[in-house]
Amino acid sequence: MSFRRDLTDRFYISLEIMNRLTGKVALVTGASRGIGRAIAIELSKQGASVVINYSKDDEGAKETLEEIKKINGYGIIIKGDISSFEKCKEIVQEILVSMGKIDILINNAAISQIGLFIDATEDDIQQIMNINLLGTVYITRHVLENMISRKSGNIINISSMWGEVGASCEVLYSTTKGGLNLFTKALAKEVAPSNIRVNCISPGVIDTKMNSFLGEEERKSLEEEIPLGRFGVPSEIGKLAVFLCSDDSSYITGQIIRADGGFL
Repeated sequence: MSFRRDLTDRFYISLEIMNRLTGKVALVTGASRGIGRAIAIELSKQGASVVINYSKDDEGAKETLEEIKKINGYGIIIKGDISSFEKCKEIVQEILVSMGKIDILINNAAISQIGLFIDATEDDIQQIMNINLLGTVYITRHVLENMISRKSGNIINISSMWGEVGASCEVLYSTTKGGLNLFTKALAKEVAPSNIRVNCISPGVIDTKMNSFLGEEERKSLEEEIPLGRFGVPSEIGKLAVFLCSDDSSYITGQIIRADGGFL
């Protein structure tokens, strides 16, 4: 009898681990590919209903939704450019009408620009600032209204190790990510009394299309600089996001959590 009871207990413990986010509604920006897609899928695996937000890649967003459906998850697609304050308001209102609430916000949408800072145009500067930094600020501003009214919520900003130390030829990108880090820390203090946690994931080199410009020799050289000897994979960031969204991390807020294979 004790053996059978032990198996039953283990079964229910496994179910609990697999469904840590059941009943939660998660908005993931930039979810049509890469890290955003991986986070959306991992949240879905844990029972969350996922809103897939993106700006341009229609096919990519559909592919993310198909991946969620394959694991019997639930998701919807909402297209919208988060670099617009008013569009962010519309996105949030649409979610609240269809889903009723937003429990989790993953601020992942971003672009990269590689080149000398001295060559950057006004349009280059405005574009990366508007998407990487202001877009996060805008969507968070509108989502927070619902979270504060319910005194519950989790916000995760996806930064970069370059936001901590800076990178030559990625000055603007590094600047936006450094801004996200301080936004995380300041906002976490402000909304903690409303039982809202705000954290930041700072990935190292992750094997996504954003790094597809690297040649074979460049890639090998970079891998040799990483103590673990390889690039990270998007699902590893997704699993970290799940932890930060779950009650397993209930006493963690205002933190910049690095996942870089020991690079820094």
